[in-house]
Amino acid sequence: MDLETKVRQHLETVYGSSVSNLTMKRLGKGVHGTAFKLAFETDGKQRDLILKTLFPAEFGHDHFSDRARVLLLAYADYNDMPQHVEAIDVVGDAPDRLISLKDAQEFFIFMKTAPGTPYVEDLDAILQRHALTEQDRERTRALARFLARLHQRRYQGPNACSLYRRRIRELVGHGECIMGIIDTYDAVPFASFQELSAFARKGVSWWEKLRDKVERLCNVHGDYHPGNIRFHGEGFTLLDRSRGRWGEAADDVSCLASNYIYYALKDRGCFEGPFAELCRVFAENYLELTGDHDLLSMVQPFFAFRILVIANPRFYPDDTTAVKRKLITFGLNVLDCERFDLEKVPDYLI
Repeated sequence: MDLETKVRQHLETVYGSSVSNLTMKRLGKGVHGTAFKLAFETDGKQRDLILKTLFPAEFGHDHFSDRARVLLLAYADYNDMPQHVEAIDVVGDAPDRLISLKDAQEFFIFMKTAPGTPYVEDLDAILQRHALTEQDRERTRALARFLARLHQRRYQGPNACSLYRRRIRELVGHGECIMGIIDTYDAVPFASFQELSAFARKGVSWWEKLRDKVERLCNVHGDYHPGNIRFHGEGFTLLDRSRGRWGEAADDVSCLASNYIYYALKDRGCFEGPFAELCRVFAENYLELTGDHDLLSMVQPFFAFRILVIANPRFYPDDTTAVKRKLITFGLNVLDCERFDLEKVPDYLI
């Protein structure tokens, strides 16, 4: 259904009467978006409205959810300020109609239940027995194979540059990433604020290095950690894909690898033992399958982000100060290395 027909139908719902003589005139050439002036008659009255939308590229508007965020907030804020032009509705564009969202204040998602048990339970079991089974190794290989297949799908659309730059920018500045996680820290005994803020300062340098690696834009999960992986039989199901379907492969790789390093510290206090072996199995299998050794020059700020999460008492309250201190040291040292070397992890921890 064309936009004009959907607009007519929606206006008839809003005003409760038929709409006639509707015209839609585009207003100028916007940078962020475009607008139309609507003129129409309803209930014997001539009315005028402005219909505004946003372009689906750049300025953090790449995903439909970004544009929804901006317009939902605009609807609330316009009508909260004296002398501001009034907004009368905010709508979503469905194939056969416009859907009013003006009364929505919070949002929910319905999902099916996921079978199996969380992978974190596997890691906790290894922590108890201090040894690996062949199933442990095979599950790690399966996780590497999945990522290798996922990351094969590259994005080459016209907005690839915008999407990749956004992903790298958000790694540093997003509320769920480096700067946002730092802002959730209270005073802690294992790191000063100056050390935590160094993650952001060094992260900006990595943003400068990585922002133009657009050819690497690929399909990603975005939060590939043990709590979001549920094994059942020989397969597994994933939960909570995050921050968009396109990104940098190093994000997913660092997410799981950092958890193996974390568990090694909980188990041995250093990068040794069963979790160090799993980390090597994972990294070696992934690199062998993908041949993506350039990732080793990209992964550093992604490790830093994941380490800030794992070290944060808000997310992981029960670890010792010694474990958390080593995590922070690892993150800061990794940010200073040009090429990540798994065999140097023991050095990054001191």
